[in-house]
Amino acid sequence: MSDESRPLRVMVSAGEISGDMYAAAIVRELRRLRPGRAFEFFGLGGDRLREEGMELFEHASRTGVIGFWEVLKRARFFTRLLKRMKAALAERRPDLLLTVDYPGMNLRLAAEAKRLGIPAVHYVCPQVWAWHRDRIPKIAAALDRLIALFPFEPALFEGTGLDVRFAGHPLVDQVAASLREAEGAPPLPWAPGARRVALFAGSRRNEVRRILPDVLAGAAMAEEALGPCSFLLPVPTAERAADVRAAVAAAKRRPAHVEVVEGRSRQVLHEAEAAVVKSGTSTLEAALVGCPQVVVYRVSWATYRVARLLVTGVKWIGLVNIVPGKPVAKELIQDGLTPEAVRDELVALCADPARRAAQLADYHATRKLLGGEGATARAAALVAELLPA
Repeated sequence: MSDESRPLRVMVSAGEISGDMYAAAIVRELRRLRPGRAFEFFGLGGDRLREEGMELFEHASRTGVIGFWEVLKRARFFTRLLKRMKAALAERRPDLLLTVDYPGMNLRLAAEAKRLGIPAVHYVCPQVWAWHRDRIPKIAAALDRLIALFPFEPALFEGTGLDVRFAGHPLVDQVAASLREAEGAPPLPWAPGARRVALFAGSRRNEVRRILPDVLAGAAMAEEALGPCSFLLPVPTAERAADVRAAVAAAKRRPAHVEVVEGRSRQVLHEAEAAVVKSGTSTLEAALVGCPQVVVYRVSWATYRVARLLVTGVKWIGLVNIVPGKPVAKELIQDGLTPEAVRDELVALCADPARRAAQLADYHATRKLLGGEGATARAAALVAELLPA
């Protein structure tokens, strides 16, 4: 078999649901860029990559944990998985390793690829702007190319020799596509005649356990002040929907009308008057859609104490605030996340026109910083440059 006719082998490592979505989009773009060439994709991913025909070594639903203590408790599992992934690099000799986010494992995997002479591209810059800037030389040594989502990230690697490119944020494309698809989608289960509010309390079990009870209690209190409200709680998968429905049923206090919705998170944000959003990528989704929000987060106290020591580069934890470098949305973190605080913020976002207008105006600047549409195509082109002809 000639080099031109053999399949291109790409090992992909995406250990979280968001990374699975980003990686699957790049896989589709790679096939579009090389229409006459077969591909073999294998590695770590989730449902989206499996739908693209990738051979999964492990499903991202088992690897998407967060927090130092939570990772430590599963150290043996992650050690075995990394060993298996390294063995696959040596045995199957892919033409390229594409790692997406999830730097704890992926940078170790990239370093092994570099040792074996396999090009390694990492998509989604590790958050060195927030903590552990001393990781920068190690990151630069492990990779051949780093594709960044934010325009301020390439400057952090100046002088390291690493090829860092800003491609824009894929959420811009994804949100636009989701909203187009939502035009013909079935209606969401909003209660008739009620205010519409979105609740994003996380999809991981530990997040749901720590965050959701106070969010639900605060939502119930907000309804007392605002009048009838309808609350939708989007989750990414059916498995997570079952967990969240059980948590809602077990809550000591909850609104009269709260429904768990599988997928369709951006449609929910688009139709909602306001949202409670767990810190993470969803805060940027709300900004792109134009839904006023309050940011919430809580982790174990062990994780929080370690994070307080390590995170020194930013004042906020919500990307909606970090990207523009200003407090666009209120953050309720750890002890600050109380039902009363959730109530107060929801009431303000729904009933104070000046508060809503100020946040929506700040969203405009954030959208510009994330780049225009076409980010996924630009990122895939940067990946394809390192593949054989």
